[in-house]
Amino acid sequence: MRSFANLGLLVAIPLIATGIAATQSQSKYEQRTLEVNGRTGQAMVYQIDGKSYVDLESLARIANGSLGFRGNSIVLHLPAAGAATDQSHEQPPAAGMTNDFMKASLQVVATLKEWTDVLASGIQRGVPGDGSRLVVFHDKAADQLRITTVDAANESDEHALRLLTNHFNQVSNWSNKLVAERKRMDTAKYSITPNALANDETYQKITSCSKFLGSMLLRGEFQDNHSCN
Repeated sequence: MRSFANLGLLVAIPLIATGIAATQSQSKYEQRTLEVNGRTGQAMVYQIDGKSYVDLESLARIANGSLGFRGNSIVLHLPAAGAATDQSHEQPPAAGMTNDFMKASLQVVATLKEWTDVLASGIQRGVPGDGSRLVVFHDKAADQLRITTVDAANESDEHALRLLTNHFNQVSNWSNKLVAERKRMDTAKYSITPNALANDETYQKITSCSKFLGSMLLRGEFQDNHSCN
């Protein structure tokens, strides 16, 4: 014998369970869509003597509840309406970065690394100059960053773009600083100090950010990092 819940009393008495047989007079049944606490599903609905019934197993399944037995008792548990609503409105997990964005971003990181390496090599050797050669790196990285901005297509892309832009500004500001020092002939402090770059906080932050961005972009999952902020 199946157990049924009276649909007319479902809201007022959600745990009602009776033992009415489907063979009673004037009975028929059909499959219909049932909604319980905002959750919907298909269930067999029985019409018996003018009243509608649904089996408790279907009711528990649709409501994401549970049905059990304790001795001669039937135990039906249904989640509260608020809990069901909260679950139905949960935010989906953040999507990973898009392929076009990742490819474009990796090109920016590569150009910024090349720019950084040229700067580091130049100041260690104390090579004088006005920074005109560095304009090529700046313009190339800026153009690539604009393409990356266009390719940003979701929230993860936008978050990663923020770090990438910060990294561009890090390298650009460091480059401007070094060019100014070159013009004042202050780069000797680098060339005569073997560990100058190891003690340069800006350079260390730039290299850390570069490594982090490269790894993150290859994974395609956004993460924040203090070295890029």
